[in-house]
Amino acid sequence: MVIELAVTPFYPVLDTGLLARRDLPASAAAEALLEAGARILQFRHKGFFSREAFEEAAIVADLCNQTGALFVMNDRADIAKLLNAALHLGQDDLAPQDARKILPPPSIIGFSTHNEHQLLDADREPVDYLAIGPIFQTPTKENPDPIVGVERLRTLRPLTKKPLVAIGGITRETAPSVFEAGANSVAIIGDLFPEPCTKAALRSRAEEWLAICSSCTSRPR
Repeated sequence: MVIELAVTPFYPVLDTGLLARRDLPASAAAEALLEAGARILQFRHKGFFSREAFEEAAIVADLCNQTGALFVMNDRADIAKLLNAALHLGQDDLAPQDARKILPPPSIIGFSTHNEHQLLDADREPVDYLAIGPIFQTPTKENPDPIVGVERLRTLRPLTKKPLVAIGGITRETAPSVFEAGANSVAIIGDLFPEPCTKAALRSRAEEWLAICSSCTSRPR
């Protein structure tokens, strides 16, 4: 199955809650990831979107623009519009067809799914890529959906021709099996940010992830 990718195989997610616990601003994390070679960054901020959060997102958006990377806003179509960003939606967010009225093509929109029913429904939505997960148990999301697992991912892959991003508890050790099961990209949160999380340590970890993703996607499937 030849699929034109809307996103790169390595898909880092800047979760502001996790970054706060690591004592690293999202803008500093973005600098490290972009220096390592990341070409997509998602800004994920759960809870009240304050002026401070918006300003931090705007800095990250500008950094992405300077390096030619795709900047993706999680959940918020209005802020994606303000920052000229791509958008990633969850099942409880604005419906993709309504978000498309705010962000018309060629804006990129992604959509999260968690099971076969959601994936089939999402395949008919006006979105550019789909996410599926959690693949493994994950501590970065409150009240996570049931685990999909690698073998279930393998059976779900043929249900859509859209690029498929796997997310949820994926590590450097398990990423090869996720790509082998059919994922086009892996969205990484927890295993991306080491402790302690300095810019240098994060850049090194991102370089490691980029090498893994490059190796996995260069193999014939």
